[in-house]
Amino acid sequence: MTNPRRITTNRNNRPIPLQSRRLSPRLKGFVAAACGLFLCLSCENQAVYDQYQVIENLSWEKDKEYYFTFQIEDASIPYDVFLEIRNNNKYPFQNLWLFCGEERPYGPLVRDTVECMLANEYGKWYGQGISLFHSDFPIRTHYYFPIEGQYTFSFQQGMREDKLPGIQEIGLRIVPASPVNAPSGKHPNEGK
Repeated sequence: MTNPRRITTNRNNRPIPLQSRRLSPRLKGFVAAACGLFLCLSCENQAVYDQYQVIENLSWEKDKEYYFTFQIEDASIPYDVFLEIRNNNKYPFQNLWLFCGEERPYGPLVRDTVECMLANEYGKWYGQGISLFHSDFPIRTHYYFPIEGQYTFSFQQGMREDKLPGIQEIGLRIVPASPVNAPSGKHPNEGK
């Protein structure tokens, strides 16, 4: 019977001692740098919520509303809320108007209108990508949610077209606001 263990050999068919199979110092340095880079990149603001919804049939109907429901665990810190849009080359306009609704755990529904500029006046897309362009738009910056609980944001297209081609996905991302460029002052709910 042959031994199923495989022994590494050199050109003369002699076994290589174990100590010479160790990693070279350059390779160790490269692995350490790669691990360090990975750790640095993973220390970004962790998203509280980050979800996308696919636009049905690649055509956004005028009366179709998309909902994003999430939980706010800590209302004492500010958040940045981003609307994310993925469009393709078939989108026929430079901008996109949206009706945005914010449903809070209690109180009235808050409505707003948002304009998203997707291309410049020459038709060059602002978003990143080649045939699918990803853009994100801040809709709330350093925003304090009034209370902890469940919130729902809704989006409906506000263009004049009954069917809007070219928008493939919309998304909502919520991250704790970075302290850089934070407005000074106290929490807006203090003293109420």
